Amino acid sequence: MKLAKAFIRNFRRLEEVEVDFEKSETVFVGPNNSGKTSATSIFRCFLSSRDFKIHDFSIQRISEIDHYSPEGDITLPSIELDLWFDFDPENISFGRAFALLSSVSIETYEVGIRCKYAVDDISKLWAEYDTIFPIDDDGKRKRSLSHFLGLDGNFKNHFSVQYSSLSRLDNDEIEETILKLSDGKRILNSLVRADFVDAQRNMNDDEEASRSSKLSTAFASFYRNNLDQVDINDAAIQIIDENNEKLTEHYDEHFGSLMGVLNNLGVPAAHERRLKIISSISADVALRGSTDLIYIDAETAHELPEAYNGLGFKNLVLMAIQIRDFQLQWLQTLENRPLCHLIFIEEPEVHLHAQVQQTFIGNIWNILNNLDEDGIGSPQLVITTHSSHVLNSVDFEKVRYFRRCHRSEEDPTVSQILRVSEIHNLRDFQASAVSTDGGEVDADAALDFLKRYLALIHCDLFFSDAAILIEGTVERLLLPQMITKTSPNLNTKYLATLEVGGAYAHRFAELMTFLHIPYLVITDIDSVKPPEGGGRAKACCAVDAGAITSNASLKDMFVGKLLISDFNEIPAQDQSQADLDRFVAFQRPVEVDFLDERITVHGRTLEEAFIYENIQAFGGGEAFKGVVLPAEAKELNQSIYELIRESSFKKTDFALTVLSSDDWQVPLYIRQGLEWLERRLQSQEQAIEEVSK
Repeated sequence: MKLAKAFIRNFRRLEEVEVDFEKSETVFVGPNNSGKTSATSIFRCFLSSRDFKIHDFSIQRISEIDHYSPEGDITLPSIELDLWFDFDPENISFGRAFALLSSVSIETYEVGIRCKYAVDDISKLWAEYDTIFPIDDDGKRKRSLSHFLGLDGNFKNHFSVQYSSLSRLDNDEIEETILKLSDGKRILNSLVRADFVDAQRNMNDDEEASRSSKLSTAFASFYRNNLDQVDINDAAIQIIDENNEKLTEHYDEHFGSLMGVLNNLGVPAAHERRLKIISSISADVALRGSTDLIYIDAETAHELPEAYNGLGFKNLVLMAIQIRDFQLQWLQTLENRPLCHLIFIEEPEVHLHAQVQQTFIGNIWNILNNLDEDGIGSPQLVITTHSSHVLNSVDFEKVRYFRRCHRSEEDPTVSQILRVSEIHNLRDFQASAVSTDGGEVDADAALDFLKRYLALIHCDLFFSDAAILIEGTVERLLLPQMITKTSPNLNTKYLATLEVGGAYAHRFAELMTFLHIPYLVITDIDSVKPPEGGGRAKACCAVDAGAITSNASLKDMFVGKLLISDFNEIPAQDQSQADLDRFVAFQRPVEVDFLDERITVHGRTLEEAFIYENIQAFGGGEAFKGVVLPAEAKELNQSIYELIRESSFKKTDFALTVLSSDDWQVPLYIRQGLEWLERRLQSQEQAIEEVSK
């Protein structure tokens, strides 16, 4: 049986979310503070040992708690986790699931249980609160109800876990049947077991006073938990007993004189039993407290303590021990073994280099699959990560993207603070057919392109505040300095830069919309002459009469526009497409001073636009000696266009030369795009600052 879905309500940022789980591994990704850890913590609260705290409620629910009154119409909220499991009707899990919950849906082969952390007796709670914090003469109380519940023990005293079985009716509505507490616990424990590999593994405390280091302690725990096999147990006991006998003889020899002194003192009395010091080491205590993990040089046999090995190696070993231990404990549960086993792994990338991160999930499955000799079934892994390398190694469909957002009833123009999160299942993402220079690409091919591109290059998109889609190498080299010159606040944001060219930027539009990531497109106008007689269009200067764009992205993002003159007439504000949360930046006509004349120029590419808007830096000196300016102002457009098109013009060398100097300005079209992105990302930050004042 496998966990298929979970519905989380009122837990921290996760006010109302649905999470789909894969049968193998599911990967949680998203920016910091987007709710990934919260999605793990609620399982720990309901399925493990963590206690709920008052601030586990979402901010809105805490506000409702504080506004509660017995005379009002507000009810106290609860934290809820609905778990829906899929099972195979041909498997033994069907019979056990049916015995556990009579509401099993045979048509859909699913079973559901609701875990709820709710108030036990609201009257009792209110009476106690009213006694401790009564209404003052001014009609107010000194402390809120949430503050009262946050005091030691109050939350746990008045709230508790409640259980219900869930069944899906023919109209797709959910029927809830309340269970007794004892039945609910038994059923939940029979359905699922959850284990956790924590993110904070504290691998660098090797100088702790205890003789047991982290890895030694982990090995001891593994040994103790899996000492069920009689042959191993007997062998360990025999070895320890032999050593206990030898140590006892050693103690008799060295403590004999001391015992004689004690006897002379009358301790113990003559008629009482005699004192004797013996060795009583047990197997697990020996490993935990009297054993060190060392590293041995293969050639010299020199021994080094555990602390002398790298943190990454120790982190990997520790996770492997824990995961193997968890599965062994589950497999060795002979009576009422939980039907579903979940292992949550938080941030496995800690201290691991990129290559190990990329192979981590595969290596973990090697460990798990080797243990499942009887075919009982493998656990489901749930991995939270900030590593694009870990994300690189999993299928696109297995990713769950956590995004900070507004509450559904909030007006973004009134409050720009993102208080809650939503979760996007990338298995649900569907691409549409797109037009390219080579014809139309169907939906399946478009989706395959996105999967391959992201897997190969840009998984960091899922951890970014915004994205910038650029043409190529020159833009990638110059962009960091352009940001510093134009919009330095963007240096404090998490930006994903995707080098996609003019032919592919529009292919990302649907994915960006699906993920709700604001993005800036910086692309070239790519002017060409209209093809004659069905021939292929040829590049031309952007100011040539009748020139059109060959840029597939521009044609897709500004439907109906084709002539360069049409693009020149687009109002600057229309380049900001609010409904798609993007800004499309491309070369437009600008006026420059050249040879004592004020002329209009229009770049076709970044290199042309850069030369035009930094014209004073060219035409002399060693830095740009390859850029020769014409003798007449009217020839500037055509001359620079031809220069950039020459095979001798090296674009990368040009960019590196630009970077060697600080005395240049960012082309206007890029400056406008970066300024838009800076304003877009600053709006939320300013709102937070206003609230904190």
